[in-house]
Amino acid sequence: MHALDQLAVSMEQNREVLAAYSRYLNYHPRILDADMVDGLVRECGVDRHEAYLALFAAVLGWEPDENPTHRALERHYLRPGLHRLDPTVYQNDPYCRAVRFPNVKNGAWELRESSYAPFEPFVCNHPVTTPEWRQIPQIGYFTEEFRFPAVLENGIEWMTVTPNEIETMRAPIAHAHGRVLTLGLGLGYFAFSAAQKADVERVTVIERDRRVIELFHTHLLPQFPHREKIRVIEGDAIAFVEHCDADSFDTLFADLWHDQGDGLELYMRLRGIEKRRALPCVDYWIEPTLLWSLRDMVWDMLQSGNAPRPAHTDPLSLLTDAALRDLAADLKRLR
Repeated sequence: MHALDQLAVSMEQNREVLAAYSRYLNYHPRILDADMVDGLVRECGVDRHEAYLALFAAVLGWEPDENPTHRALERHYLRPGLHRLDPTVYQNDPYCRAVRFPNVKNGAWELRESSYAPFEPFVCNHPVTTPEWRQIPQIGYFTEEFRFPAVLENGIEWMTVTPNEIETMRAPIAHAHGRVLTLGLGLGYFAFSAAQKADVERVTVIERDRRVIELFHTHLLPQFPHREKIRVIEGDAIAFVEHCDADSFDTLFADLWHDQGDGLELYMRLRGIEKRRALPCVDYWIEPTLLWSLRDMVWDMLQSGNAPRPAHTDPLSLLTDAALRDLAADLKRLR
C-alpha cells in the first residue's frame, strides 16, 4: 500500500477507535465487573485478561469473530493497548507513600479520594504511534478497587495521582534540574517529585487560584520531605512566562490543562512563547497526545489543500512530531 493510502486508512481508524473508546470511558466505564469476567472465564476456558478483552470489544460494539474490520481493529489497537496493571507499582510511588489526603473543601475546590472499580478501564499512558501512523491508546485496568487522591473544582476532577499522571510525568521529572519552573499546581505531584532530586535547586510553581494554593499549603506541602525547595506564586502562568527573566530558571514544565480538549490551544500558545523567547528545556504534560490532536488537524488541512507548507514539501513530513512542534509555535499558520 502506498504511504499516503496507508496514512489515510490509519487516520480513519484512529478516529473510529478514539470515538469508540471515548464513549466507553466517558459514559459507562463501570459496565463490566468481576462477575461478568469470571463468568466468561468459566464458560470459555480463557484467562481473565482474554475474557476482559472480549467483553471490552463487545462493549465497543465490535464483533471480531464475524467482522473483518472489527477483527483488524482488535488486533491493531485493542490487543496491544489494553493492560492489566499491578496496583503496588503505583501505591509504592514516593508521593503516594508520603502524602495522606483529608476530605476538605475551600470554595469551589475540594481534596478527596476517588477510585477505579475492578475492571474499570482508564487511559494509563501516552498513546503509542506505529510506523503505519496508527495511534494506539494505552488503556489500563485493575482487578481490584484502586483508590487515588484527586483535586476537584465544582465537582470536576482537575488532577489525580493515577497511573496516567505518574507515567506521563516520568520524562519531565527526569529532565528537571537546577532551578525548575512549573505552570500549574494541582496536587503538587510534579513539585514533590522534582524536589526529591539532588540536582534540583528549587521548584517555583505558578498557580492562578488562591484557594488551590491554600489547600496545598495547609494540607499537602507540610507532608513533603523537601518542602523548603518549593515556592508557590499566585498569578497567571501565561503572563508569567511571557515576562519573566528567561535566565532565572533551567527547566520548565507546563501542566495547565485537563486533557487535549482544553490543552491544545494553551500548548500552542506556550510553544509560541518558547520559540520566541528561546526558553530552555521545556516539557509539556501529555505532549504526545496534544501532538496527535494537532496531527489530526493538519491531516484535515492536507486533505483540503490548506496545509501550511511549501509546494515541494512531502506531506508526510508535516506530520512528524518535530514538524508539528514547529507548527504549534505559530498559531497564525493554523487559522
